[in-house]
Amino acid sequence: MTTWPIRIARSWAGDAATRAWPASGNPGWVRLCSRLMRRLLFVHHTPSPAMQAMFEAVQAGAHTDEIEGVEVVVAPALTAGAADVLNADGYLLGTPANIGYMSGALKHFFDGIYYPCLEATRRRPYGLYVHGASDTTGAVRAVESITAGLAWQQVRPPVCVIGKPGQADLEACWELGAIVAAELAGDS
Repeated sequence: MTTWPIRIARSWAGDAATRAWPASGNPGWVRLCSRLMRRLLFVHHTPSPAMQAMFEAVQAGAHTDEIEGVEVVVAPALTAGAADVLNADGYLLGTPANIGYMSGALKHFFDGIYYPCLEATRRRPYGLYVHGASDTTGAVRAVESITAGLAWQQVRPPVCVIGKPGQADLEACWELGAIVAAELAGDS
């Protein structure tokens, strides 16, 4: 687990010549703590009512009360960046299928994070959901190709929906969010 400096508890007053390190070897004015919560980054492009319904179902699954110890961070694909990816332990990805490919927004996300995150995020779990008017194959193939290059581990097959999402589709989206969050909770 990563240890992160989180705050300076108090200033170290006095003359520099009279300051001394405590016997423990750590200055009393620096507090470190371990990030106890696992972080799930939810990157999405949600331009339509169908995508909104799927987004809400995935998010509800990821936030289910049965899963503890997982913080869900939601970021639109056009604003998520390498720092977000590096500070997460797993990922949820959502995209429409546009002209046989993932959305330009999700592609922009991958373009920005690929090389900065290539080595540091290997073997992290992820889940994917895709909505299309007539086909999702190309979008799924594109995302799976990029995530394979990043060596991310897909925790379940993508949830693919054609047309208006039905109740079974939304339940599958909920399960996707819950399964990816549970995967992280199990790693704690």
